[in-house]
Amino acid sequence: MALREELLTTIEKNSRIDVKELAIRLGVEEVDIVAELQKCEEEGIICGYHTMINWDKVGIEKVSALIEVTVTPQRGEGFDKIAERIYKYPEVNSVYLISGGFDLLVSLEGKTLKEVSYFVSDKLSTLETVISTSTHFILKKYKDHGTILDKGYEDTREKVSP
Repeated sequence: MALREELLTTIEKNSRIDVKELAIRLGVEEVDIVAELQKCEEEGIICGYHTMINWDKVGIEKVSALIEVTVTPQRGEGFDKIAERIYKYPEVNSVYLISGGFDLLVSLEGKTLKEVSYFVSDKLSTLETVISTSTHFILKKYKDHGTILDKGYEDTREKVSP
């Protein structure tokens, strides 16, 4: 199990790493890496491979928002059915069941504020089990999935030693 954990931790940070490099880093044969990756994909542990893009640097306008959603869970299905209905919309990037004052956290993207607002008011809020929503527009991303997006930032705070 140690190989699997090390392998997953490594590719989570860099999914483009070469199989040969992985084998060297983890001290195993390439064939073992290929077999373990295939097993993880078949078991649904590896669900996909993604590229993180800093859209601010591309010059293409995108609006991202986090929507807190309160719902009435359905008998026998809990939150799963409503979450599934929400994540099937193409605008939706992520849906999480969360603790706290809301039930679901929905991440989505659109081309404009109006497009995102329309989705929330006309599609999301009108679902029969949705009680309320609260929209938070993302103004700037500094770090996403462990990756610093704008490396130009330099921490100028004075270091404090214990």
